[in-house]
Amino acid sequence: MAAFRGSCLCGEVAFEVEGPFDRFLNCHCARCRKATGTAHSCEVIVEAQALRWLRGQASVVRFDLPNARSFATAFCKTCGSPMPHLTRSGREAIIHAGAFDDEPLGATPDRHVHWASRAEWYVHGDGLPMED
Repeated sequence: MAAFRGSCLCGEVAFEVEGPFDRFLNCHCARCRKATGTAHSCEVIVEAQALRWLRGQASVVRFDLPNARSFATAFCKTCGSPMPHLTRSGREAIIHAGAFDDEPLGATPDRHVHWASRAEWYVHGDGLPMED
């Protein structure tokens, strides 16, 4: 089994996730757009025991949306980078793919979820010009 390391922008928080990933998805719901500031979140989902904190877990702040059955987010209290968090049930961990340090991950998103509620301005990137 491969282990993938990740960290926040300032380096205060670091974690490791044992692969393989259970799911790798792009979520287009309005809550994920608000939480990430992007058109969709890109998340890896694994069993809770696959996530291990290497340092800085005490610097991770969690926010549970009170009026949502299951929505939460977590971030580094120093730099604000999205960080892994457990689902409310505690059975799974959700990790924003951009938080991983290791490349390649050996996986790519396998699905879009909440596609019907995607932002009307979202354009799938295949047809856009590319710049370095």
